Amino acid sequence: MTDYKATLNLPDTAFPMKAGLPQREPQTLAHWDSIDLYQKLRQLGEGRPKFVLHDGPPYANGSIHIGHAVNKILKDMIIRSKTLAGFDAPYVPGWDCHGLPIEHKVETTFGKNQPSDLTRERCRTYAGEQIEGQKADFIRLGVLGEWDNPYKTMAFANEAGEIRALAEMVKQGFVFKGLKPVNWCFDCGSALAEAEVEYQDKKSDAIDVAFAVEDAAKLAAAFSLTDLSKPASIVIWTTTPWTIPANQALNVHPEFTYALVDTGERLLLLAEELVESCLARYGLQGEVIATAAGAALESIRFRHPFYERFAPVYLAEYVELGAGTGIVHSAPAYGEDDFRSCKQYGMSNDDILSPVQSNGVYVSDLPFFGGQFIWKANPAIVAKLDEVGALLKHEAIQHSYMHCWRHKTPLIYRATAQWFVGMDKQPEQGATLRERALSAIEQTEFVPAWGQARLHSMIAGRPDWCISRQRNWGVPIPFFLHKESGELHPRTVELMEQVAARVEEQGIEAWFKLDAAELLGAEAAQYDKISDTLDVWFDSGTTHWHVLRGSHPLGHEQGPRADLYLEGSDQHRGWFHSSLLTGCAIDGHAPYKALLTHGFVVDENGRKMSKSLGNVVAPQEVNDSLGADIMRLWVASTDYSGEMAVSKVILQRSADAYRRIRNTTRFLLSNLNGFDPAKDLLPVEQMLDLDRWALDAAARLQEEIIEAYGEYRFWNVYSKVHNFCVQELGGFYLDIIKDRQYTTQADSIARRSCQTALFHIAEALVRWIAPILAFTADEIWQFLPGERNESVLLNTWYDGLNRLPEGFELDRAYWEQFTEVRAALNKELENLRAAKAIGGNLQAEVTLFGDESLQQSLAKLGDELRFALITSAASVAPLSEAPADAVVTEVAGLKLKIVKSTHAKCGRCWHFRADVGSNAAHPELCERCVSNVEGAGEVRKHV
Repeated sequence: MTDYKATLNLPDTAFPMKAGLPQREPQTLAHWDSIDLYQKLRQLGEGRPKFVLHDGPPYANGSIHIGHAVNKILKDMIIRSKTLAGFDAPYVPGWDCHGLPIEHKVETTFGKNQPSDLTRERCRTYAGEQIEGQKADFIRLGVLGEWDNPYKTMAFANEAGEIRALAEMVKQGFVFKGLKPVNWCFDCGSALAEAEVEYQDKKSDAIDVAFAVEDAAKLAAAFSLTDLSKPASIVIWTTTPWTIPANQALNVHPEFTYALVDTGERLLLLAEELVESCLARYGLQGEVIATAAGAALESIRFRHPFYERFAPVYLAEYVELGAGTGIVHSAPAYGEDDFRSCKQYGMSNDDILSPVQSNGVYVSDLPFFGGQFIWKANPAIVAKLDEVGALLKHEAIQHSYMHCWRHKTPLIYRATAQWFVGMDKQPEQGATLRERALSAIEQTEFVPAWGQARLHSMIAGRPDWCISRQRNWGVPIPFFLHKESGELHPRTVELMEQVAARVEEQGIEAWFKLDAAELLGAEAAQYDKISDTLDVWFDSGTTHWHVLRGSHPLGHEQGPRADLYLEGSDQHRGWFHSSLLTGCAIDGHAPYKALLTHGFVVDENGRKMSKSLGNVVAPQEVNDSLGADIMRLWVASTDYSGEMAVSKVILQRSADAYRRIRNTTRFLLSNLNGFDPAKDLLPVEQMLDLDRWALDAAARLQEEIIEAYGEYRFWNVYSKVHNFCVQELGGFYLDIIKDRQYTTQADSIARRSCQTALFHIAEALVRWIAPILAFTADEIWQFLPGERNESVLLNTWYDGLNRLPEGFELDRAYWEQFTEVRAALNKELENLRAAKAIGGNLQAEVTLFGDESLQQSLAKLGDELRFALITSAASVAPLSEAPADAVVTEVAGLKLKIVKSTHAKCGRCWHFRADVGSNAAHPELCERCVSNVEGAGEVRKHV
């Protein structure tokens, strides 16, 4: 038997079937580094339109986790897709370097009582070490960027730039000093930003406390009574007994109805709606003897339960009837609403009582409780209330309470003198900051769209921004305050520039070492140099100033306004928020044109990642086991607008999908064996009909892919590419062309047409996947035939795909109909194979009985119909001639008759044909193969 294998065009490629990503990806990284790919892209981008994605800086502390990986991969996919779309899309990664977590880590390592300058030095060293570790992990993910020169908020230039940004806000009149309750952490010893607060369940003491009336006659008159028949008390309910020593007022709602209830021994004042529930809680019987509107109670005084002072009634609309008594006890130093209410009634800052120190301990001279830590003092306060007869009820409750996101310990509101950015403070010119920010939100594009309403509600209701902190490791607030008036130096903005110039040379230490006389001269004796530092959210929130037009000016036509900010959904209250406020304060608009938000990563059951649950998926482990491209494919395939589920099982599914894409690409490459596009590429007019359809399908798909990339719908890109590989290519086109590709003459029009199509599709496909499968795309790029540059990313979307012209006979609709016919046939062939009636499809001879329209359509393929159906013989006949045993299909107007061929099998093409053996020189071949082996070769027109 003659071996005809050498006469076939068998596929061949050095592109490996086994990806070996954990071993191969580091080699690709080394290649990118050796060619300095990022800088090549910058050179290539000169003159192109800019696209600026400004990096929200991760915190320089600890190893990266899967959430970091998602964030950086999403950014990298956008940068790569924008580059392929013809933009100059630089990516400057950054790090947030100041703040408490780093200082806390240093204190934990070296102790709390280090000299301040040594603390700052060690913090800077520690942050630098953390950056290097995180940087290596980000690079390993395939994230391309300016890694040799990232921005760091602790870089001297950025520290100086931040001071200059603050100076701009001071100049415009947004910054002021005030006494206000702020979120305070005893462990941090500092105020916290809103974004640093999280809520956890806490067990608290809930108490109902009676305040005896002082102005009895006024209270009687408010209820239209001549006098009070017995002692009377107003009742409050609170879950913070520790605030009772600081009580200074009582709040009622002006429009609620309040009742005077006779309980026997005394009268109790309660909200009418809550009388029944309150009496039941106290175990008392009572009768309502009079009612009054809350407004009638204004300014009536009651006595503090155990101190010699009075608590007047103030009207406040924040009072609710959901729980308690309908009366709120007001300690203005420890509640935002309390503070606001007391200030509205004329209470000065000096009048506000603030007995709790920064460490949570009462001042030593506080009667009864001095020197006690507030949480431990709660039982003593409850006991004191009981002792004086003011306690009506005490019970423990479990409720949601604010905690420090670092220490996981309970917080309090605490009135302290801090520096604020005023939300409603009238600036030197223009609208207030709140008005500017709300307007800017309306002009910003949000992906997903719901982010707009979320950020809008946060800005609409937020208090003034407390920007000062009492820490060592932070950018200073370089203010000089007059010792008598407390006012800022009249040359503050000018002095801030002088400080910034020094910081630019020496870092933040320049301020802390500065002798005031160096800048103020003889005036120094009249001024105090403050030691407060800036909220770390101010560091990152001003990067549009000190990075985009400071350390890393990106030359965008709109200056510091980036095209996109991209972060997790928590950044609506974090970086998106602080950047919006500083941008609107300085420039009058948001520093971004669009915000993209991604969800948090959870496990396959929707649970948060937790070491205790054992469900943590570490990116480093994924890199080592599956490869970064698998993680990138998982990110791309997941709708990031909600929670993103990941597990080993889910990643394995991504690995399976990856294999399908890789194997499809390998098929393309192996069938381009011996193809030189410089001389073998055919003009589209010479290509076979099926090949032209394949190019048209790829061209249409590319349009959809480019649109999806432009709208950041990566999961659509993934599904479209994967489906194209599985369906249009693997399930149809590649299946059909194998016969022609393998059996026709190597240099025939039939084969070169096919290879031309494969080449164009491969050129397009490698670009489609390049933003997602960064490593694999560049690996494929090296194996594509023809001269090419060093990376797929040094190119743009492929422009060699041709659409079918209008009026083309075998147009898109034709092949859609043919696909349905072929699917119906394959279903019946599969049944016959299962029944062992035929060994394989090529053993079948099929007759397709169709109505006139379908018959004419199928007949257009002529003798090539059998190649399109992958059967040894295929013919078309009128539907009326279909025998009784013909198979009825789901395709309208189509019946099938399939018989097992009785002919011999060709030893070369494996078709069963009547002409096998008709050529004496080649008794094992059919006439078609004889022609392809030593004759002129077969001619194909359609498939």
